[in-house]
Amino acid sequence: MECGSIDVPPRMKKISRRNFLKRSALLGAGACVLPRFSIARAGAGANGKLNLALIGTGGGIVKASIIGAKEENLVAICDVNEANLTIHADLNPQIATAAKFRDFRVMLDKMGREIDAVVVTTPDHTHFAATMDAMQRGKHVLTQKPLTHNIWQARTLRKAKQKYGVVTNMGNQGHTFKGIREMKEWLDAGVLGSVREVDSWYPGPTWGKGVWKKPGTFPPAAMPIPPDLDWPLWLGPVADPGYNAIYAPVSWRGFEQFGTGAIGDFFCHICDGPVWTLGLYTPTVIEAEKIDGPNPGMCPDGSIIRWDFAAREEMPPCILRWYDGGNQPAKPEKWSWGEMPDKGSFFRGSKNTVYLDNVSSNPRLIDKEEMKAFKKAGLPPEKYPRVNGGPMAEWIRAIKGEGPEPGSNFDYSSRLTEVACLGALAQRFGGRIEWDSENLRSPNRPELAPYIKEPVQKGWEYGEDLWKA
Repeated sequence: MECGSIDVPPRMKKISRRNFLKRSALLGAGACVLPRFSIARAGAGANGKLNLALIGTGGGIVKASIIGAKEENLVAICDVNEANLTIHADLNPQIATAAKFRDFRVMLDKMGREIDAVVVTTPDHTHFAATMDAMQRGKHVLTQKPLTHNIWQARTLRKAKQKYGVVTNMGNQGHTFKGIREMKEWLDAGVLGSVREVDSWYPGPTWGKGVWKKPGTFPPAAMPIPPDLDWPLWLGPVADPGYNAIYAPVSWRGFEQFGTGAIGDFFCHICDGPVWTLGLYTPTVIEAEKIDGPNPGMCPDGSIIRWDFAAREEMPPCILRWYDGGNQPAKPEKWSWGEMPDKGSFFRGSKNTVYLDNVSSNPRLIDKEEMKAFKKAGLPPEKYPRVNGGPMAEWIRAIKGEGPEPGSNFDYSSRLTEVACLGALAQRFGGRIEWDSENLRSPNRPELAPYIKEPVQKGWEYGEDLWKA
């Protein structure tokens, strides 16, 4: 089945677009381009609903998007693996009637006028291309974490948001939970005092379980490509290493060419809290303090990565450390909640240390009795508005003008992703990386330039125009 041969179902061809605003013209050089269709300003399409498209329909994470689309019009789905186009039909009956494609570019060419917003749930190495293609066509976009595969891509998506003016969000659900807001309120109220150190940890990669698989030899031997998989489309911007089943459909995350390892998988959940509440956006130094079992072309078995941040407004300098693969920070002496969790963050303040869980929620003082007394005395008042329904619901409300801009919009999530990608860079190459954030370069490690901005295959160039003066 080829993308170009799949016709739009008749039901979709009849959807009226009369109530949507057309794309605004540029008012001048550098002016913001509004979305082609603005639900927020002009009502909605058929039945007052958004017309959604999904790019990437395999894997478990996409289930939330498919269920979240049930209240809207799911008009198109796209996946490079034909078998994935119908596997979740039980979650949303619109899967059966949605137009189906393998190539998101063909989908957007054919159905651009009938699509308002796009959800991107592909492997890390194609997040950027799919997201950029949708944004430059005026589509609102929700992209799964990590937002991009490298640092230049993250910075470019921030520029794209400014230019195209669409509603954006990243799918790190913890950013919609109340716990991260409570943590910020505690910090603002001085509960922790000055925070100069945060330790965050995660147990993976857990080789041999789930997505974490190692080949017997590296590179893996080439295998016949399954008939349902369009391998060149799966690769997208990345050079072909030869197909092997260990790459696709789900084990790509541990391979540096396609994924960003355990740090890419969970940093945007666990470290969302530290980065957002403490404003940890522009490190001056990133250093791999420990690398366990380096694997050719793959993420390490474990690591300890350190980011150094200078003082920010009224906040002192701060060190953020990431531990994975069984490495863990020292348990605080006053910890009294039983066994130490296998993932989360310790904010080590001058007055109190607080634990934040694996999705940056459920903050608690490390001493159980002190936490009970703290709650009894009265928590700091609510200062930051709470969000209902998760990142997709938040995003849809914003598009329709029924809520504020999502919290993990690309202005924020691109910064969070940059910090994560810098950590992945340190995991990959080790040592000390001095960082010039303004110019996206490492003064002491010029050899890292091709990994800060990775080369892409011909036809997959996106975003270069956004960097022109």
